[in-house]
Amino acid sequence: MPDQLEIRQNKSKGLIWSHVRAKWLVETPEELVRQEYLCLLVNEYGFTLEQIDEEVSLPGDRGNKNARADFVVWRTVQDRKAGKTALIVVECKADNVAIDQKTYQQGANYANNERAKFFVAHNRRSTKFFKVDLEKRAPNYSEVKDIPHASDSDKQIEALLAQLKPFEGKEFADLLHQCHNVIRNNEHLDPAAAFDEIAKILFIKVWVERRLRERRERKNLFSVEFLQSQLAENPINTLFEQTKEAYRSAKIFEKGERINLRAATVEAIVKKLESYNLSETSEDVKGIAFERFLGGTFRGEIGQFFTPRPIVEFIVRMLDPKEGERICDPASGSGGFLIRCFEVIREAIAADVDGQYKAFCATIDKKKGLTEAEKAKAKRDEYKRLQEQLLVSFDPDASPKVKRTSRIWRLSNESIYGTDANDRMARTSKMNMIMHGDGHAGVHHHNGLLNVNGIFEGRFHVIATNPPFGATVTGDNVILSSDYKVDAQTRERYRQEHRQAYDEAVARVSANEGKPILSLFKLPLRGKQDESDTTTTEEKKRRDEKRLKNISMKTELVFIERCLDLLAPGGRMGVVLPEGIFNNPSLQYVREFVEDRAFLRAVVSLSQDTFVSSGASVKCSILFVDKFTVEEEKRFNAVRSKALRETRKKHQPDMDQEHARLEAAMEVAKEAKDRAQVTELRKELVAYDKKMEDTIAAEARALLKQRFDYPVFLYEAEKVGISATGEPDFNELYPNDRMPAGLEKSCLELYRDFRKDPTPFLVQGPAA
Repeated sequence: MPDQLEIRQNKSKGLIWSHVRAKWLVETPEELVRQEYLCLLVNEYGFTLEQIDEEVSLPGDRGNKNARADFVVWRTVQDRKAGKTALIVVECKADNVAIDQKTYQQGANYANNERAKFFVAHNRRSTKFFKVDLEKRAPNYSEVKDIPHASDSDKQIEALLAQLKPFEGKEFADLLHQCHNVIRNNEHLDPAAAFDEIAKILFIKVWVERRLRERRERKNLFSVEFLQSQLAENPINTLFEQTKEAYRSAKIFEKGERINLRAATVEAIVKKLESYNLSETSEDVKGIAFERFLGGTFRGEIGQFFTPRPIVEFIVRMLDPKEGERICDPASGSGGFLIRCFEVIREAIAADVDGQYKAFCATIDKKKGLTEAEKAKAKRDEYKRLQEQLLVSFDPDASPKVKRTSRIWRLSNESIYGTDANDRMARTSKMNMIMHGDGHAGVHHHNGLLNVNGIFEGRFHVIATNPPFGATVTGDNVILSSDYKVDAQTRERYRQEHRQAYDEAVARVSANEGKPILSLFKLPLRGKQDESDTTTTEEKKRRDEKRLKNISMKTELVFIERCLDLLAPGGRMGVVLPEGIFNNPSLQYVREFVEDRAFLRAVVSLSQDTFVSSGASVKCSILFVDKFTVEEEKRFNAVRSKALRETRKKHQPDMDQEHARLEAAMEVAKEAKDRAQVTELRKELVAYDKKMEDTIAAEARALLKQRFDYPVFLYEAEKVGISATGEPDFNELYPNDRMPAGLEKSCLELYRDFRKDPTPFLVQGPAA
């Protein structure tokens, strides 16, 4: 075996050796990435230094200036000597620079100019391979599994072009449905059980692909060829055990859980999936595919647990989550809101780190008295320090250094929380988040209405959710110990993280064990009795407990209170709700309950078709609120109390007069021993008191709204980015490339203008 090419560095002088150019270069982070990839081209792909040129001048996408490709690689040494075009162009970036569409376009321009069939976009975090169709006009490139090795024949190179590639468009969803049909036809499993088996196989595929990428293994274990070469009766379960062990701390699968499919069925599914790269498939494609598959397969049974991506995107953009904020979805379903919040913050962190590095480099470059080597060393040291902020170890037991320095670790382990009462959806959410870059550590399977683990009252800065509609929470739904008790290890972990607050949160649930879940909430009884009843006797408590056993409440209403409870003072919430909550007279008490705790910032009405593709026809709106800060709550309560006192004082003389009249009449009836009349007069007095309390409450509420007045943004959306069939549609919710014609600003842009200055939006009354 020939000697391996190795990185050569002169650390004392801050230099790195270029094997291709045969000279020492100043070692910058960018140069280190480049020389490492050169070693890979030689050691792993088998190219010789004679087949490679470095820093090659090529006209690119930088105006009239000559751009330089990091490497060009010829098929053979003879091709290079004969002046033939290269086979591969490589563009390297420092780790802090995102490999994105701009990088792909730059690489494609280089490849087109060189007439190369392949190009590579690379840094340590991501490597993308592309083939270029030189017979087509730009854009004429598409992603492939890999670039050729030096020893590959023409036939092997052509085969490579058809190998492992990312999913595009509907391919992923269509293939998932095909896999589902294979299981249905071969195994006769119900849809839910079939989905479970597909999820396990997909998770194995993700794990295998990560091994391929991280260890640079050429042998793909997720293939029919590999499975058939094994001696085990059903070798997929060996891979499944290895996958479970890799994600042991995530507790996604039970210890003894297996793949419950025959070998022939597994092979049929693997054959359909093996040529695709799930890890490198864009996050949008994966997300949309999950929605299509879930909705198309279950239609309302499980389809209700996800929210169309345009709605997720809009709500997240409206809430604008920031690094360091805790985010929760107490009905997380497949994890759409949590995934998008994670992505937004992760992108912001990466951009900030990149900005810090560029600013440091600009400062160092201006410093006088430093040699180039000294400048390069300073850049390397700063680069290394900044990269520690992006460490991606998601192990809850990661070292203190990782927890202390890595902003991504803290985002994944301390900022993202979700829960779902459906174990299948909780599992799907965890797997979905892992495929999107992680953040699954705070996602759990339990009832979102109960405190458990890190999810309890007053903790969250942002809540984004689409709670379940239509179902009811009844008095028969009692709190069981299994609903909130966790194993000792998990309990100790959360006690260490949250200390006394965690113990108190669990105690609030355990104190109500055996009682209806509704006993934890105020809304159920508020809808059944007068708010003016302030009795605190044991009799009232017993009466309320008895009434709760006979009360039922729609789940969406209970979740409104739950979300408000979960928010920290000043926290922000976006929640999808049936439109009846906003206009049904019988639900006025719910609207007032929200108004008493938070600022209503916006109500965005969605089109009737928004959730049809998910199996639901109910018309919905999105409610955005900001929970009162402590000071705002004090001010609101003071205004409310004063309004109530003034209104009561205004009506008190009339009330006293009517009480005196009725009481005098009762005395007369008592003297006459007319029991029937006494009973009628008492009923009249009770009815009068009830009427006056309603009058006082309504007038005090009107006075409160006058004195605690603020504008609320209202918007009626017709095009929300998804059609009734689930196809992409025009989208007026936020800036995008499918804005309806003639629309100058999206809903999001108008809302931001409104928050800056609501005056132009206010509805003007008639002229005096």
